[in-house]
Amino acid sequence: MIIPFVHDGAAGTVTVTVDLVDDPEVVGKPPGARGFPCCSARVEHPAQGYRAMFGWVQLVRSTDSPSNGTAFEMDPFFLFEDAPSPYAFFGVRPMLFDAPSRVERSPLAWLAHSFLARTPLEETERRVVPLTGFSWGFDIDDTGRITPRSVRGLAPNDWDTHQPLLIKCHPGWSFDQW
Repeated sequence: MIIPFVHDGAAGTVTVTVDLVDDPEVVGKPPGARGFPCCSARVEHPAQGYRAMFGWVQLVRSTDSPSNGTAFEMDPFFLFEDAPSPYAFFGVRPMLFDAPSRVERSPLAWLAHSFLARTPLEETERRVVPLTGFSWGFDIDDTGRITPRSVRGLAPNDWDTHQPLLIKCHPGWSFDQW
């Protein structure tokens, strides 16, 4: 899926690909990850340098989470779980990559909301400005079969519903409406 966005008056795109992992070692996962989906979202935009710095905010709702799938939770990159930043990835046109898996293939519903955003560097406030977003995920049925969910674009209301959680989890940041 190709999703358009605008930043600094220029058009950009996010190209989202969800594949099934057929060689876990290639994507840095253990052998049990075979058959689970992995998502890549590649950012294209003509901006250069600091003006091309974006970040990915990802939230996940999963039936094996403490909320039993009733609420979204922050999904930080595991190396930076304790970092006080809402971004899972940040940099110059950063790629989002995620390859969730489970040791057991028990029934599961897993859904991610992934948002490309920017933080204006010319301001002193840490502010997240959403640019675009998409959802993706997978389900595991009672036979252990993994079925990826279709990628779909998200709307401003999707971001807005996450603002209370974002503010609660990252009180040192502000979150613009989309």
